[in-house]
Amino acid sequence: MQEYHIPVMLNEVIDGLDIKPNGIYVDCTVGGGGHSFQIASKLKSGHLYCFDRDQNAINTAAKTLEKFKDKVTLIKANFHDAPQILKEMDVCEIDGFLVDLGVSSHQIDEGERGFSFVHNGKLDMRMDKSENVPTAEEIVNTFEEGELVRIMQEFGEEEFAKAIAKNIVKARQQNRIETTFQLRDIIESSMPKKVVFSRGGASKKVFQALRIYINGELEGLDTFLQESLKMLKSGARAAVLTFHSLEDRIVKNVFKTESTDCLCPPRTPICICHHKASIKLVNRKPIIAGEEEQKRNSRSTCAKLRIVEKL
Repeated sequence: MQEYHIPVMLNEVIDGLDIKPNGIYVDCTVGGGGHSFQIASKLKSGHLYCFDRDQNAINTAAKTLEKFKDKVTLIKANFHDAPQILKEMDVCEIDGFLVDLGVSSHQIDEGERGFSFVHNGKLDMRMDKSENVPTAEEIVNTFEEGELVRIMQEFGEEEFAKAIAKNIVKARQQNRIETTFQLRDIIESSMPKKVVFSRGGASKKVFQALRIYINGELEGLDTFLQESLKMLKSGARAAVLTFHSLEDRIVKNVFKTESTDCLCPPRTPICICHHKASIKLVNRKPIIAGEEEQKRNSRSTCAKLRIVEKL
């Protein structure tokens, strides 16, 4: 189970979902099936629907969840489409859902996927290779300098974006940029040495920015959450794991809005928006991984878990 991906905050997620044995649950990003295995193990007459856009993840999860195959349905699809697909399957109410927005350990460690600056491989970064979207190689070799700057600043909050973009354009005029190590070297050469040595992965923000842009990770996240929350039964829970500030901000804002009764400006004497809270925050501040887990799994250090309950 853990060869593909070590599930982050496994106990906290399972406890937070408060799983009912006869409930209907959805793991919107199944990965290797680590979280799903624990959810399924608590079900008796209930059912678990698992989504992932990565066929490798679906194949791995199928093996992980083999013993629960009668109460698990695996679906290859982007989690954004989960609410609509479930409704088409006549699943209109659920007892809980989980979204793990992190890239799996397997995707990062598999060099040929191009997600990691630690492992050399072709610059790809597509979570679903069947999707007709530009690869990281196409982007760094063809996009205009200004667009490269925008992507790095908007999706990676990279403060050296202009210098990096300038050097990418300069380098590609000599030779096509094809591998993760080529890109990593360009990024690091664009920064002061003290930043490269102090950051602990100087290329992280740029690789994150390209991955988010290519896979449209932030597009429709707010709409997906709103639609999924509507499907929850009263007392049902949702758990969302985020791994960087951009996606966590979206989740936090949606949960804040949906847990607030009135959204009128503060000085409005009488409520005219008629908005009613549909959820309550189970944890007001995000849950973070414990010290021991952070030592065991470095990818848990930046994780934040937010849990809500349907009113």
